[in-house]
Amino acid sequence: MIQPGLRDALEGWITALGAIGGRAGNTCDAYRHDVLGFLEFMQRHRGTGLGVAALGDLTLSDMRAWMAHERGRGVGARSLARALSAVKTFTGWMAEREGFDPTAILSVRSPRYRASMPRPLDEEAALAMIGAVEAQGAEGWIAARDAAVVTLLYGCGLRISEALGLSGGDHPLGASLRIIGKGGKERVVPVLPAARDAVAAYVALCPHPVTGTGPLFMGVRGGALNPRQISKVMERARGQLGLPATATPHAMRHSFATHLLNAGGDLRAIQELLGHSSLSTTQVYTGVDTARLMEVYDKAHPRA
Repeated sequence: MIQPGLRDALEGWITALGAIGGRAGNTCDAYRHDVLGFLEFMQRHRGTGLGVAALGDLTLSDMRAWMAHERGRGVGARSLARALSAVKTFTGWMAEREGFDPTAILSVRSPRYRASMPRPLDEEAALAMIGAVEAQGAEGWIAARDAAVVTLLYGCGLRISEALGLSGGDHPLGASLRIIGKGGKERVVPVLPAARDAVAAYVALCPHPVTGTGPLFMGVRGGALNPRQISKVMERARGQLGLPATATPHAMRHSFATHLLNAGGDLRAIQELLGHSSLSTTQVYTGVDTARLMEVYDKAHPRA
């Protein structure tokens, strides 16, 4: 079994990630899951209890065995790269405290994978999605709630976790919202009148009291709305509209960025609105609408 000292060290690292590193709760949970899975494999692979000292004894062969095991059970290259990153970060943190050489683990190459391009909806489909989501609601206040959430995703470029993380104290929405995103990164996003109106319409119909300390968006019983509910209602809506499976809540955020860029928005401004820490992350949107770019080029260039 994994010895208590190593489990305690893992929890200490997770706590440090959240408190000092500013990592979001979901990120910390994913890292814990990845590293715990790694440690459990190593315990089985080596056939002995795994403690802090044993972590420093792991070899390149041990690492290759773990990666082969993960790929053998169907873990994709992107997910394995994320897990390896978590393992390396944890190992480096442990090595600083315990004084062992982490080279065998840190030298393992991450599997290559092709970064997937964002798949935004076109402007007509994005607006149709909001209307179709609203039409799915069994009750008026639920329909208004779902439409308000999706309007925020598209109108403000929010992640689903950011939209559902809003509190009643954020209502009524002003001209802008202060959002705490991934890694505790803070940004200010403008709020369109349509988004303010959608949220106000939901609050007016909501049967549960919207308090300053409670969630803004609530489920049927009054607790915080589960993001899965928005995914499900969008799934039904995209079936009705004939849209692909990529028409998810996150696609509305992609659509926000792509449509701003297509309209001439500055890439660095869009980076700030999305809360990306690196411009390279935002630059992926420049490759989304190549066909449209070539069409504009052919029509506008004087030598065309």
